[in-house]
Amino acid sequence: MESLGMPVLDDHLHLDPGSGQGMDAVEDFAVVGGTHLLVVNKPSWHLGVEAETGDDFHAVFEETIDIVERATERLRGRAWSVLGVHPGLISRLVDERGFSPAEARDLMQAGLDVAAEYVASGEALALKSGRPHYDVSDAVWDASNAVMCHAFELGADLDCAVQLHTEGADDLTEIAEWAEERDLPRERVVKHYASGSLVGPTPSVMCRKEWLETAVGRDVPFLMETDFVDDPDRPGAVMGPKTVPRRVRWLLEEGHDEAMRRAHVETPRDVYGIDTEATLE
Repeated sequence: MESLGMPVLDDHLHLDPGSGQGMDAVEDFAVVGGTHLLVVNKPSWHLGVEAETGDDFHAVFEETIDIVERATERLRGRAWSVLGVHPGLISRLVDERGFSPAEARDLMQAGLDVAAEYVASGEALALKSGRPHYDVSDAVWDASNAVMCHAFELGADLDCAVQLHTEGADDLTEIAEWAEERDLPRERVVKHYASGSLVGPTPSVMCRKEWLETAVGRDVPFLMETDFVDDPDRPGAVMGPKTVPRRVRWLLEEGHDEAMRRAHVETPRDVYGIDTEATLE
């Protein structure tokens, strides 16, 4: 395995050992210097779960926890689980399954309550929530925001971070303020698939070179991710598992040692409470 002389964390990706690359993707990440992973559960319906109650999400979360245990065995560092309810579920519930927006909201909040149990037990590190990144009705939008704010309340109670899937934007200050109103510090709100110029939550920057160049130039906390989806029908999407280590190597060669330490040691510590140095072999 290559070593880049420091921890290398992919902040957001998915693994599917059943139909995707699974542990092969973990080994691809590790062989080029990757050390730590935050593995987010796939959308529930992608795993064949059409939830009727919050308890139905247990199967989704248990599968992710099992994947994380297996991934940790293959890393110089370790992997952690990020569990929650994909915000796109609301459209599936309302448009395809006949739920009202309020009924969908209640089910999704119940799923988050179950995810919170795993955080409380130490089996998961953080929660995932958000709102649709596409146009929806006002009622669905309001219900989605209520689900997201429920995740903030849970995060505050558990003292854990909340990763968000939202619309693309460079200013999500309002969302950060909603979290703070619920006693969750804005730095513990992480915008997944962020550009390098995001303000409000902590950006988890997609590894496009131009976005990373913006992020390292701002001297603010950020993380790095691929959003690898591990879907055999979409090989390499969104970015392949080798991307974060390769971008780290490139940025180190460009002299951005301090920014890389910020992204892979300091920000993970401040956002998630993890020590990526102490958890290296």
